[in-house]
Amino acid sequence: MSWGVDNLPYGVFSCPGERPRVGVRYGDRVLDLAPALHDEIFAAPSLNPFMARGRAAWHATRELIRNKLTTDLAVIEDHLIPLDQVRLHMPFEVADYVDFYASLEHASALGQILRPGTEPLQPNWRHLPVGYHGRAGTVVVSGTPVRRPSGQLGPGAFGPCRKLDIEAELGFVVGVPTEPGEPAGPLEEHVFGVTLVNDWSARDIQAWEYVPLGPFLGKSFATSISPWVTPLEALPRVPGRAQDPEPAAYLRRQGDWGLDITLEVLLNGEVISRPPYSGMYWTPDQMLAHMTVNGASLRTGDLFASGTISGPERDQRGSLMELTWNGADPIKLAGGETRTFLEDGDTVTIRATAGDLTLGEVSGTVG
Repeated sequence: MSWGVDNLPYGVFSCPGERPRVGVRYGDRVLDLAPALHDEIFAAPSLNPFMARGRAAWHATRELIRNKLTTDLAVIEDHLIPLDQVRLHMPFEVADYVDFYASLEHASALGQILRPGTEPLQPNWRHLPVGYHGRAGTVVVSGTPVRRPSGQLGPGAFGPCRKLDIEAELGFVVGVPTEPGEPAGPLEEHVFGVTLVNDWSARDIQAWEYVPLGPFLGKSFATSISPWVTPLEALPRVPGRAQDPEPAAYLRRQGDWGLDITLEVLLNGEVISRPPYSGMYWTPDQMLAHMTVNGASLRTGDLFASGTISGPERDQRGSLMELTWNGADPIKLAGGETRTFLEDGDTVTIRATAGDLTLGEVSGTVG
């Protein structure tokens, strides 16, 4: 059962006329945690208060829920609500948002597209997980319409984006904060869980603005996340990808933090790509170490994302820019249509599996 007791993702839901509160998905129902566990922290409209309790509480709560669902189901049956009777909300309040660039295949492909005839990777890429700060206020829950952005497209040119793209990513949700100047500890002590991310991208706006400081308006208009956060504890782990040269001491891995997760990208219901997360060059423990090594603090609700997940094959590319090679090789859809970048009315859905588990999908329609 992909939504069984080995999964148990957390989210925030509401019934008609009632306030949002925290629940856990079990099958095609959501368990209302506040009455089921007699714990008012789950009556909050956000996961943040619970995530701040820390790893020991996360584990104990997960075991308690698993026990109730396997041995005391009759006792909590009244608190299991069919999913088709609830509305799903943002699962947590986003404090800060950082986006990385952790896929070797994605970074190499973009280098070939944007700087043909030169070395695809910048000199720093294999030495540190490149990242930038995004806009926390425009992180939205799955199903929120995405408005096509406008901006500068070149010298004296302003108008709607013509190269609207997606980025299939995995997001990591921070529960336990740090003080300014305090380096982060092990990943599992700070990160509560993961959520699927679509970091919408305006490639033409980005191309004009990004030199010399990096992405700004081309990325800050919308980032969609799933309404479900899968606990880190539930995920199947594999060794991280080999790295050459050996990273700096603070970036050396302390355990296996490759994750056996395969994504699917659907355009208007048709699968166009299956990016594998397990092949990512930089792992989440390295991302966390890098973004705090200078003394920057963590806050409960911080979200850091992997950057576009891409594999070595064409059908494993996690963005339209790669799939169509910046529009030079359009995608052919089953109905006879083609796409280079997104058109108004297009719906993009990203879903994923992690071993026998299903992650909550993220979807958005260009309005």
